[in-house]
Amino acid sequence: MNQGLITTQINNGCATVRFSHPKSNSFPTQQLIQLKNTFDKLAVDNTVRVIVLASEGDRTFSAGASFDELLNINNLSDGTRFFKGFAQVILAMRDCPKLIIGRAQGKAVGGGIGLLAACDYVFATEQASIKLSEISIGIGPFVIEPAVTRKIGVAAFSELSINAGNWFTAYWAKDKGLFARVYDAIRDLDLDLEVFTTKLSSYNPDALIALKKTLWHGTDSWDELIAERAKISGRLVLSDFTKKALAQFKK
Repeated sequence: MNQGLITTQINNGCATVRFSHPKSNSFPTQQLIQLKNTFDKLAVDNTVRVIVLASEGDRTFSAGASFDELLNINNLSDGTRFFKGFAQVILAMRDCPKLIIGRAQGKAVGGGIGLLAACDYVFATEQASIKLSEISIGIGPFVIEPAVTRKIGVAAFSELSINAGNWFTAYWAKDKGLFARVYDAIRDLDLDLEVFTTKLSSYNPDALIALKKTLWHGTDSWDELIAERAKISGRLVLSDFTKKALAQFKK
């Protein structure tokens, strides 16, 4: 199985973490572990003041967790471990003292939305529509919910998750608070992103660290909460309803 690729480039205090996978930038478990470890490493790198999270390509930011792995889950232990993948990355992003800026150049689904919600500020293009389809296959976006609700609120999360399979525009996401800026073209996004991160990297690093801590105030309980959510999803993926839905999807 292709485990995807993650690269890190550091320039003038800004680290760009870029991930890729041939299946719409989806994440196998091993790649999620690698991404978590990357954030942990950058957290203690004194040469880095700001982090940009980006993906390859121009159409899809991330399709979420690997569907190939989801189809192969057949016990609660594996199911829980699978859904903990994005949980561990989100917690690593919370714990990283550096501000993390998201670059959403294309569509985001499921766990991909969770990653963007865990960013502290997000640049997006008009092509960055979002969708939560989990409930339609018998599971739910339970693990990423705390991060998403923190950004867009309960009402918007409800609208997004209940309307499973429906695409919501980048402008809807901006209006709800998931995205900070939306651009017509990737080139315009990248030009402004470079200016933005260069300026941000020039600020007092101690002040940036204090700001990051302030932005995530009140999330200390997430470790236990998200672990419990992973168990819920791990159990649901074994249900007859979900097995039938996944089998139909595979056909």
